[in-house]
Amino acid sequence: MNILSILQIQPGTMILSGILIIGILFWIFWPEKGLIALLSKVNMNNQRVHLEDALKYLFDCEYRNSTCDMNGIAGNLNITGDQASKLLERLLSMGLIAINHQSITLTDTGRSYSLRVIRVHRIWERYLADETSVSQADWHNHADKIEHQVTPEDTEKLAAQMGHPVFDPHGDPIPTAEGNLPNHKGKSLSQLKEGNIGRIIHIEDEPRNIYEQLVVLGLYPGMQVYVTDVNEKKITFAADGDECTLTPLFAAHITVELLSGKVPLTQKYELLSELAVGEKAKVAAISPNCRGQQRRRLMDLGIVPGSLISPEIRSASGDPVGYRVMGTTIGIRQKEAELIFIDRPKETSTKQ
Repeated sequence: MNILSILQIQPGTMILSGILIIGILFWIFWPEKGLIALLSKVNMNNQRVHLEDALKYLFDCEYRNSTCDMNGIAGNLNITGDQASKLLERLLSMGLIAINHQSITLTDTGRSYSLRVIRVHRIWERYLADETSVSQADWHNHADKIEHQVTPEDTEKLAAQMGHPVFDPHGDPIPTAEGNLPNHKGKSLSQLKEGNIGRIIHIEDEPRNIYEQLVVLGLYPGMQVYVTDVNEKKITFAADGDECTLTPLFAAHITVELLSGKVPLTQKYELLSELAVGEKAKVAAISPNCRGQQRRRLMDLGIVPGSLISPEIRSASGDPVGYRVMGTTIGIRQKEAELIFIDRPKETSTKQ
């Protein structure tokens, strides 16, 4: 290629390069929609998420009469001590908190703000539990993201559609739209003594690894418990006819309301998954841990108290199983069958 050809190409190349550079600069500095504007929005959104999460944590400490310091906030939000310090400075400058001798408390404005966030969170948890197929262990994390993204107006519409629920699926009261919340009641299961009877009114959903294990044990708000043994290493109690043992750490994540009277006579139902092919039984109930779309699906298929049900055929892998109910054969997986309580007719009951 000779010099003349290069000179002929250069002007066009320079123009294209210039247009490209201008386009890149325009994309970077474009007001509201450029790269800098988007990064700024992401940063501001992250700051708001931390701010609102900190307010929720502070309110929870206040509600449960526990102390709160900077280290507690850093641990709860999974941020560094330096980040927690800057966050507290921001909350203080906004008039949302007060600090006295390293003790952090909410101001009236901060308390009102935190209750609005908590209301949104708990309403959406209720929606996820009752109206979707989101797994129980994921309700909290999903609601944690939603609470920072939806408008209060959208949440109020949702609350109205659900009939204005007053408790979330973990047993926590939902603040009213006016910011009212009943006083905290109950005590930790770890504080009960041998012979105490109580009703579970709340299961703490954080940290997730502890909550998931409590869910696997089949514990839920409303369940009655009878404490049979307590020592430094464990607490043993009866719940729905089953014996359960927890360490004090795990028991501390369950709040119970003490009941007076005699030991509750709870019937232990068998599970649908325990029926052999050809056996028959009546549906006694669906576990409270079966909620939302999964519960509605089972009820739509005829799994309701009093219905006769019998396993007819097993798949090659053994799961699912074909059950005969309401004159129709339906497929039910083992995980679902373990959530269905049955009552065998006395004449066909298995001898103990």
